[in-house]
Amino acid sequence: MIWFALAAFAAITTTTTPALPQAGVSLIKVDFSVVANGYRMSKLLGSNVINDKNEKIGTLDDVIADKKQVNFAVLQVGGFLGVGARLIVVPYESLVIDDKGQKITLPGASKEELKKLTEYHHKSS
Repeated sequence: MIWFALAAFAAITTTTTPALPQAGVSLIKVDFSVVANGYRMSKLLGSNVINDKNEKIGTLDDVIADKKQVNFAVLQVGGFLGVGARLIVVPYESLVIDDKGQKITLPGASKEELKKLTEYHHKSS
């Protein structure tokens, strides 16, 4: 009886199922001249963010993309040398970055306005 149960279990677990169709990946050619004119996030992180009055209002802490490829800039504002600073989020597209990626501006912003925004906490993963 035990032998029959083991044989039935073996038959069930070793039965092969038909392979599922593979989803194809669509590759596109990339225009490297466009890529070459882009910004390397690794080089922008830690950069000062200024307003249109040339006042430092924060530091670019991170860039986050949601599942729909919408990007957000996480800025560190307030504090002194990172102590007492808080993180806030603004739409990435609201940043103005110069052609060389050396100057990041958030037009119309002030430290006081940014400090009023809801504090952001990174999701633990």
